[in-house]
Amino acid sequence: MGQALCCVKVEESTVAITETYGKFKDVLKPGCHCLPWCFGRQIAGKLSLRVQQQHVRCETKTKDNLFVNVVASIQYRASAERASDAFYELSNTRTQIQSYVFDVIRASVPKLELDSLFEQKNEIARAVEEELGKAMSNYGFEIVQTLIVDIEPDEHLKRAMNMKRAAEEDAEAKYLSGVGIARQCRAIVDGLRDSVQAFSDKVPGTTSRDVMDMVLVTQYIDTMKEIGASSKSNSGFIPHGPDTLRDIASQIRNGLLQANSTE
Repeated sequence: MGQALCCVKVEESTVAITETYGKFKDVLKPGCHCLPWCFGRQIAGKLSLRVQQQHVRCETKTKDNLFVNVVASIQYRASAERASDAFYELSNTRTQIQSYVFDVIRASVPKLELDSLFEQKNEIARAVEEELGKAMSNYGFEIVQTLIVDIEPDEHLKRAMNMKRAAEEDAEAKYLSGVGIARQCRAIVDGLRDSVQAFSDKVPGTTSRDVMDMVLVTQYIDTMKEIGASSKSNSGFIPHGPDTLRDIASQIRNGLLQANSTE
């Protein structure tokens, strides 16, 4: 009915491109228009003025020879003032945008190492937006915003980074475990030293060394008894004369003094 009455309707945020006998005539803005088709006037097509978004995934290599996938999000729209250029100049707008994004990213990322790439993604986004804006303005499009939404390392690189992180965590855990054991040993040494000092203070004429020798000899005798009482132990002869006990006590005492000197 609208065509019969030569009336056409153009929706909001849309413009219509009209032709007369195949030649561009005018751009119709939103609303109702009279289009005398009997004189060769017709609508060649409609163009949306809404903001559109396109995600572009580009694989490239960093300065330290690591492959990454950079994902850029491009927001763009056709310019109402240059609607005819936007309609006639490009046959595939999305392919054209992708080509320019590839060109800028593959020129920028190889100049940066992986760590710097994450830190400077905003600078890369600005470079893409600036270059893309200049190029697409010639075709009647304006770039609203450009974002680098993701940087994905190659799968082999991800696996290597995860293995490295796991090794670092394991080494840290072992280090902390060693520190804990060292602290426990130091606490035992401190407790033993305090006990020896307290005993020597209570018994007149007894030095700390005498008490330490007595404790060490007692521990040695208890260990010998446990070995002899074990049903799974093999019989053996261990020298345990006075000189041997004195030598064992001296060795243990020296070990305790060395541990104390490292505090």
